[in-house]
Amino acid sequence: MPKHIWILIMGMAINVTGASFIWPLNTIYMHNELGKSLAFAGIILMFNQGFAILGNLVGGTLFDKLGGYKTIMLGISISMTSAAILAFYNSILPYIILLMTIGLGSGMVKPAMFALASSVWPEGGRRAFNAIYVAQNLGVASGASLGGFFASISFSLIFVANAVTFLIFFLIVLFKFRPIEEKLDTFAYTGGIDQAENIKDQSSFRALIILGIGFLICWIAYSQWQSTISSYTQELGISVSHYSVLWTINGVLIVAGQPLVKWITNLIPSPKVHIYMGNVIFLLSFTYMLFAESFAAFATAMVILTLGEILVWPAVPTLADQIAPNGKSGFYQGLINSIATAGRMVGPVLGGLVVDQFHIHYLFLGLMFMLIIPFFTTYIYDRKLLKQTITA
Repeated sequence: MPKHIWILIMGMAINVTGASFIWPLNTIYMHNELGKSLAFAGIILMFNQGFAILGNLVGGTLFDKLGGYKTIMLGISISMTSAAILAFYNSILPYIILLMTIGLGSGMVKPAMFALASSVWPEGGRRAFNAIYVAQNLGVASGASLGGFFASISFSLIFVANAVTFLIFFLIVLFKFRPIEEKLDTFAYTGGIDQAENIKDQSSFRALIILGIGFLICWIAYSQWQSTISSYTQELGISVSHYSVLWTINGVLIVAGQPLVKWITNLIPSPKVHIYMGNVIFLLSFTYMLFAESFAAFATAMVILTLGEILVWPAVPTLADQIAPNGKSGFYQGLINSIATAGRMVGPVLGGLVVDQFHIHYLFLGLMFMLIIPFFTTYIYDRKLLKQTITA
């Protein structure tokens, strides 16, 4: 990989580490420390995700207009300033407001990082997006682990560590990202769309929405592991510590599985096929979950799920980048990231409603039926684009 990609990987890992100090402990802090109900905590987390969606859209749009450096600087400045204030003022009202602004700033950074990686290494294709995806998961794993350690000492320490981590990322962006951008052909990602692109623009946007529908379904299914399935494991007598090990397995396998991903992508370079393969694995995971009752069974299901994840998650932004018209790469990355965030936001709500009314096995069956949809959306999303290309 090019040197600049390694700088982006380091920056993304540090940025997500900072963001991940707080989010796993949000509910615990609001419920145990601030004395708020679990329902209230859930609503605040939905606001946080809602502002992250807004940030995705704003960040993607600004990338196309201002470039990656200015967009990322603006996003991290918002997150860093919010985190610094939160370190001193973390009662309920400041906490709610600052949690939303952190979501906004972090949301702005993510699509800009994906789009910048594609601009830095256009010939890398999926590999550029996969590198940022792996860095993101390294940040989640390290941030969640360190956050738990700091929380055992003091919750106030989490807020300080969060601000310091964002500061480190800010300095990396300030001194390392501008030279990256100066080496790029700025028209490749900040230029406008000429008249010949207008027809493609309409068809490309339609294709992105169709692709996004399947992506949303996948995230709704995946998010159950962070909500309904976590509660289900408690009912089966699996401890919280054992449940956290499942996510350790997920993080380790994402990194350790990269040689396998490289082998598969070299053998079958098509991102569409990667989505088909990953979706089949998602289906197998939830089929297996119908019979899971022990920690070993859930660990096996997590391994299966992760194998699907490492194929699907980088493939979708790769396809979004491929169909993006000139000057719209950032916007397309922002929209596809917003769709993923929306899946994480509504998935637990939908899953909770089903489990409250029926047994969780009905949820698994429903998700298996829903996971048929991404096969169709992946198959049809670019058919009009291909016809236009042939006609042209």
